[in-house]
Amino acid sequence: MALFKRTTTQPVTKAAAGISPITSNQGASQIGNFYSYIEGDIRQRAMSVPTIARGRDLICGTIGSLQLEAFRWMWNGDSMEQVPQAPRSWLGRIDKGVPNSVILSWTADDLLFYGSAYWYCTDRTSDGFPSNFTRLPYSMVSMQDQTGVIKFGPSKQLLFNGLPIDYRDVIQFISPNQGLIYTTVKAIDTALKLEQARFRNAMSSIPSVVLKQTGGEPLSAQELSDLSAAFDVARMQNQTAAVNEYIDVKESFATPDKMLLIEAADYQAKDLCRAIGIPSYLASIATGSYSYTNSASAREDLYIFGMKPIMTCIEETLSADNVLPHGTGVKFNIDAYLAAQELTPQPMPRENTQEALA
Repeated sequence: MALFKRTTTQPVTKAAAGISPITSNQGASQIGNFYSYIEGDIRQRAMSVPTIARGRDLICGTIGSLQLEAFRWMWNGDSMEQVPQAPRSWLGRIDKGVPNSVILSWTADDLLFYGSAYWYCTDRTSDGFPSNFTRLPYSMVSMQDQTGVIKFGPSKQLLFNGLPIDYRDVIQFISPNQGLIYTTVKAIDTALKLEQARFRNAMSSIPSVVLKQTGGEPLSAQELSDLSAAFDVARMQNQTAAVNEYIDVKESFATPDKMLLIEAADYQAKDLCRAIGIPSYLASIATGSYSYTNSASAREDLYIFGMKPIMTCIEETLSADNVLPHGTGVKFNIDAYLAAQELTPQPMPRENTQEALA
């Protein structure tokens, strides 16, 4: 009689070609080690351009000042409508360590510059849903199952600071727009080079001149260089310089606006406003015939052209089933912003939260 031995095999998790599946959550040990957090040199370089810094502060700062509200979907007989409901505890304090204005502003910053943002769930309630988050800097998060700057969906193989991290605890925001640092590389380079040229021209408080030798023994290249350097020193210190009878001084016709390249700077600023998605007048740039009549229309333009795609990304991501129970969601109180009402956060006692009512 033959003996048969039953064997069982464990299911094998399939991964992308050449990539092993995540088997640990070592990256979580790096969270909170703020000393090692970085935001990226490319972003810092872009922020050195005044127009980008202004556009970023307008969009991200305003989003950070808005309040998130909870709602649930309900059928009213004709269509689905959003009915307000008691919020979960984390809605009033997303990260216990910082105000909502901080984490929301920097999340919008990541979406604006990189096209993606990440939160890590540090605590959960008894029903398994998140109760506290912390933001992970984009520059420290990498994907092993996707390449390129365009994200096709949430990653299931994430690394934080080079170590694997459980993707189920990471909330992944994917912007509908490609990141600013990938779409405006040449525009940023042009703006920086233009600023360098403006800085060099601003070093001199008086118009540039040309020294032309009209007689005598021809001067060598070194002698001409020494002569021009001595002439500049005399002009900068005394506003008066002396030359001999063989040197003719010819002033240039460069006016201050030409020396500071104002026209070129305005065009470059408008180009960056187009890339950021804000009307150029919001960056204090002359717009010709286009103008707005009051501050209300200015707020509407900022919301429609610059803020709405980022806000929608945050709202829909935080309304997903891995963050909130199915059929519920969160949204920004945009009505108060458009009406210019004072946005004062309201305290939310724990007894009024959805967890306590459950």
